[in-house]
Amino acid sequence: MPGQHHFEAGYLHAAARRLFMAARAPRHIADTVAEILVNANLAGHDSHGVLRVPAYLQRIADGRIDPAAEPERVRETAGTLIVDGRHGFGHYTARRAMEWAIDKARQADVCCASLRRTGHIGRLGEYAEQAARAGCIGLIVTGRASHEERSTAPFWGIQGALGTNPIAVGVPTGDAIPFILDYATSMIAEGKIQVARSTGADLPEGIILDRHGHPSVRPADFYDGGSLLPFGRHKGYALGLAVALLGGLSGEFDVERGTMGGAFLQAVNISAFLPLDEYQRAVRAVLNGVKATPPAPGAHEVLAPGDPEQRARARRIAEGIDLPDSIYREFGEWAERLHVSLHEDAIEASDAERYRSTV
Repeated sequence: MPGQHHFEAGYLHAAARRLFMAARAPRHIADTVAEILVNANLAGHDSHGVLRVPAYLQRIADGRIDPAAEPERVRETAGTLIVDGRHGFGHYTARRAMEWAIDKARQADVCCASLRRTGHIGRLGEYAEQAARAGCIGLIVTGRASHEERSTAPFWGIQGALGTNPIAVGVPTGDAIPFILDYATSMIAEGKIQVARSTGADLPEGIILDRHGHPSVRPADFYDGGSLLPFGRHKGYALGLAVALLGGLSGEFDVERGTMGGAFLQAVNISAFLPLDEYQRAVRAVLNGVKATPPAPGAHEVLAPGDPEQRARARRIAEGIDLPDSIYREFGEWAERLHVSLHEDAIEASDAERYRSTV
């Protein structure tokens, strides 16, 4: 098993920020993207964490990400918004778009936003949590459908025609642990295959097909023309397709080629329906009641969506985050290429302070 390197969250944040700034990202954008990546690690989702930094740096070098691009509001009504990411960092665009949607929802009660020309936006739960913290219900989806899209096979298919097409929903509870639904409509997120590859591990059975449509457990087979399977058979396939169709409100589709996709988010102002405190107390009571269900044999307890992420955050802030040796080496290679130091003095006082709290 390849080695692991152990770091505090503040260091990984500072290292990612330095690398992005060296690649021409303004500090405020680099800082935002670094924070969102580290938040994914803290939530226990390493597949969407700093493991992605080398790939993003390569996309910058290839001209596929403009690290200095600011998202633009190109069309809007009282309750709708179209945001052009201008090929910048998807994480920064998605956070700004959710900020704008929340502000508009406070005026118009509901805001739906479509994002175009934006790349990978990371862990969707990040933006669902953002809405929940603001007293809103947040929904965000992103995905594509096309015979050219190779990530996920449709039900009864043997090669990819969909992205992993994730969906996330955030609901406030009035405390530090909101309800957060967040998952890919494929069996697992593609980033989890990256994690397995970086650690030399096989995948569980029933997750991927190789390029010939045969079941496989080898991560390399996925990256050699293979595909993921949809979760829940026909149900995950249909939900993944619905995600792509919602994403198509971005206008990013091609009728001749049969492609459609994009990102879509929604913020619902709870106070437009009933007092926020009243609703939050009811949500917490419902979740606590569900969690009081006796656990099945071999299970320790029943959890609600959002509980595992909060527990992981508390643990990893206290104990640190593991980075696979292969990714650690890539960090070093990029630091040398960009002429930047990743020494411990990269940590600023604000970096350490940012991750002192477990909420």
